[in-house]
Amino acid sequence: MLTLRGDLVRLRALEPEDLDFLFKAENTEQLWGLSQTQTPFSKHILKHYLENAHLDIYEVKQLRLVIETLTKETIGFIDIFDFDPKNKRAGIGILILEPYHRGKGYGKQALNLLCNYCFKHLLLHQVYANIEEENNASIKLFTQQGFVLSGVKKDWNFTNGTFTNELLYQYVNNVH
Repeated sequence: MLTLRGDLVRLRALEPEDLDFLFKAENTEQLWGLSQTQTPFSKHILKHYLENAHLDIYEVKQLRLVIETLTKETIGFIDIFDFDPKNKRAGIGILILEPYHRGKGYGKQALNLLCNYCFKHLLLHQVYANIEEENNASIKLFTQQGFVLSGVKKDWNFTNGTFTNELLYQYVNNVH
């Protein structure tokens, strides 16, 4: 699908071969605050998740795609969550797992590809992101894509003994 391919990355469906990468991403404790995870995931649970990853977004209200370089190296995931076709909106989350892959334009292109997919194929009116207030890299990534700060959720998340604010960024597609 041309919509999901750029000159740096392509977005593709999850495959059974992604189990080890998924296991590493879901069990990296430093990332648990991003996904509101409290406990590790077993390979058994993640294998079951992969077996059901083919389910239609209209049924499960979410979609996870793999971010892969054009040399077929898996570097992260990009998710659509809380898919709401009635109100034509969905949330977006992105993870580039290893720091050495960050800052190279992979995330920027993956986000651009996914937004285009959401507007062209899912016919969404808007997408949004929930970002921790201190996550400057994500704020920069989403604002460069055209997302605008719409609100602040005060003391929204409790992480490492402290309440932190979560920011709501929206991108409204005004092209109809």
